[in-house]
Amino acid sequence: MKTVIDEAVRPKIVPPLHPDLVPAVLWNKAYRDAAAADGRSVPLVVGLERADGSISRYQTTVFPSEHSLFGAGLRHAERLVKSLLWMWGGHKVFVGGPAGIGEYVRKAYSRQGERAFDADLMSTAYDKKFTVEVTAADSVPPALEKTRPLGRHLDGCRIGFDLGASDRKVSAVVEGETVFSEEVPWDPRNQSNPLYHYHQVMSGLHQAASHLPRVDAIGGSAAGIYLDNRAMVASLFRGIPRAEFRKKIKPMFLRMRKEWKVPFEVVNDGEVTALAGSMSLNANRVLGVALGSSQAGGYVNDKGNITGWLNELAFAPVDLNPAAPVDEWSGDAGCGVQYFSQQAVFRLAGKAGIELAEDLAAVDKLKAVQDLLHRGDERARLIFETIGCYLGYGIGHYADYYDIGHALILGRVTSGEAGPIILEKAREVMEAEFPDLAGRLSLHLPDEESRRVGQAVAAASLPVVERK
Repeated sequence: MKTVIDEAVRPKIVPPLHPDLVPAVLWNKAYRDAAAADGRSVPLVVGLERADGSISRYQTTVFPSEHSLFGAGLRHAERLVKSLLWMWGGHKVFVGGPAGIGEYVRKAYSRQGERAFDADLMSTAYDKKFTVEVTAADSVPPALEKTRPLGRHLDGCRIGFDLGASDRKVSAVVEGETVFSEEVPWDPRNQSNPLYHYHQVMSGLHQAASHLPRVDAIGGSAAGIYLDNRAMVASLFRGIPRAEFRKKIKPMFLRMRKEWKVPFEVVNDGEVTALAGSMSLNANRVLGVALGSSQAGGYVNDKGNITGWLNELAFAPVDLNPAAPVDEWSGDAGCGVQYFSQQAVFRLAGKAGIELAEDLAAVDKLKAVQDLLHRGDERARLIFETIGCYLGYGIGHYADYYDIGHALILGRVTSGEAGPIILEKAREVMEAEFPDLAGRLSLHLPDEESRRVGQAVAAASLPVVERK
């Protein structure tokens, strides 16, 4: 049943192929405005604690338990916790406020709850049991953020690689100049043998090394969550049995470092997206969003450092329509992966009347749609205009949690004419819905070469080389 909150959501720019979109940013604003205007509203404070002891904190207001809109508050709180978990990360969540809301969230994120997937992955990511503590608003611990510098080291002869779900990229870099780049299709998610992944990555490294006089350092970016060069959670390896993952994949990059005998660092691809944006723009407060096989996100703060946040935007909800498309991995509806990746292109192709052969590889399906766009097919244009609408509302949503001055948009989905169409529509949405934000936030597309292999080059800058 719709509430007055749902009725208040009226997007000014309706995506042409998705008219029933309920942008999370608009729904949340409608809820917050209604709660703030009601004299009976009470504080809700959410805290997230990570394994290094850092804590992030978010405060808002909700309706009390006796209010007729308390049920809307349950939905608001659950989606808020989901967003904060995948943007900021944490193995422990504090829910400070009405006990009914806290208990609802705790039940949802239990092993038997509807958000068991999220609880399990957070537990895996941090190597700690995931818990939700229900408490009073003033008992949530204060924020304690930790940051660290990332990359920007371009001295010597380096290799950088970027592992996506459809292709792997590698670059050889000498004193900051790229001397070789290669992009190779692969299919990691459907492989159950860890040796496939090991030899594919090593093949790229050897290919890049053949273009260098020596190898001083290797840096990599990959979809997933990585801690001290260990793969904790990654969709790239989802076809591998859990026991084999722990034994062969989790230490895979540590093994490579030992074999190459050089500084070797691997981080989440979203972090490198943000780093690439910060380096190319010579600016900070950068949110990087990569639209590829999945969605990657990363953030560089006002000091040019990365935070301890997860930035796994693929799982953060952006559409609060209960009938929103469902992510087939997490089983949840309305999450970013279905809006900011090639999966969005394929889903929207059917709505646009474009048939894509089932036996085509994902990379070839995307190319088929982009070829139609290049030939002036209006149906294909509507797909990327719709994704542009998603992006405009998505950036507005992310700006509620990140201090953003620049947003760098890249990835295979933005190749060719698609990228400018996506950004043009995103700017239209932002100017109509969030004029203040549009006036202080710049959207950027890198050039075509950087758009496709820029992350591999930025990844090369990750390790520090100690000079003797």
